[in-house]
Amino acid sequence: MVISKRIAELMKDSSWIRAMFEEGMRLKEKYGEENVFDFTLGNPITEPPEELKHELVKIVTSGVKGLHRYMPNNGYEDVRREIAEFYRENTGLPFTENHIIMTVGAAGGMNVALKSLLDPGDEVIVPSPFFIEFKFYIDNHNGIMRLVDTKDDFHLNLEAIEAAISERTKAIIINSPHNPTGVVYTKGELEELASLLRERRKKNQRIFIISDEAYKKLIYDNIEFPDLFRIYEDTVVVISHSKDLALPGERIGYVAISPLIDGVEALIGAAVFANRTLGFINAPALMQRVIKKFQKNSVDIMDYQRKRDTIYEILVEAGIETIKPNGAFYIFPKSPIPDDIEFVKHLQKHHILAVPGSGFGKKGHFRLAYCVEYDVIERSRPYFIEAVKSLRNEKI
Repeated sequence: MVISKRIAELMKDSSWIRAMFEEGMRLKEKYGEENVFDFTLGNPITEPPEELKHELVKIVTSGVKGLHRYMPNNGYEDVRREIAEFYRENTGLPFTENHIIMTVGAAGGMNVALKSLLDPGDEVIVPSPFFIEFKFYIDNHNGIMRLVDTKDDFHLNLEAIEAAISERTKAIIINSPHNPTGVVYTKGELEELASLLRERRKKNQRIFIISDEAYKKLIYDNIEFPDLFRIYEDTVVVISHSKDLALPGERIGYVAISPLIDGVEALIGAAVFANRTLGFINAPALMQRVIKKFQKNSVDIMDYQRKRDTIYEILVEAGIETIKPNGAFYIFPKSPIPDDIEFVKHLQKHHILAVPGSGFGKKGHFRLAYCVEYDVIERSRPYFIEAVKSLRNEKI
């Protein structure tokens, strides 16, 4: 075999979204793009804020020398200082620029965090359903993923988490707002999780929370986002500006490390080292400078909330059972038939593209990404209704 056997095995688990993308290309070529409703990719069509575009132009045309040179491996000091100030204001904790490491998006940040914390064979608990890339990131650093089912409403199952903890457990990945369900974990359940992990600390076992907060500014219905830094000491937060500032192709984010961590200086040093040795070296220079002034900004939340409301309304009208998401831009309905893969294939016959829940570790569901044009969502209404109605007449 030309490629690594391990990579070949892992690739089998990463094929669903890619397979749906390729099927979408086929259907669009056959029926026309306007007649296919593609909800597969979490690739937002929303444009960045106009102020951000102006800032980019201003920086690029400023004539300042050195804009494209190397910088410290943790990123520009003035950018990190600005972000640290944002966290000081919001948490009341003594963040400094040293607690911030600029990274190549949340993916880079997650790999930096895991490489800094894991020894070979260490276990990482991941609530399911889950973002499939977590599995590969953990494997990158010789860790072992331990999937734990969530409750029926996709909130944390603390009893299941407690049962999954072993002597090798080193971290738990929390993703809220959540991909693929759109659930936002409550302050209460996160406090319960923190209490559980502190009990392990009394037994001389430290378990870190790695919080993927790529969607933290995409929250609806005036729900307050619980700040894990104020809930649990051993917390590392991973941030991306792909969604909140609509910059997915720019690959810009950062890792924020709690100043309350005992031994935080060592962890900061490890993260900076990991950022360099993983091959990222530095986060993109121009984007670091651009996002510096936009830590309090985001795209139009009400636009996403309108799309959330409409896709939810359509699914309910079609008779599909679903939980209304509180954040992100995904919805994770229950498949009308037990086999989610077969139902996704059935949807394709009605020109609707979705991803089976099996691709996120949760059979019997499917994911829709509603970060598309509003018109696409609205025009899909009769197709969803007909797809479910036809199940009565079609043997699947």
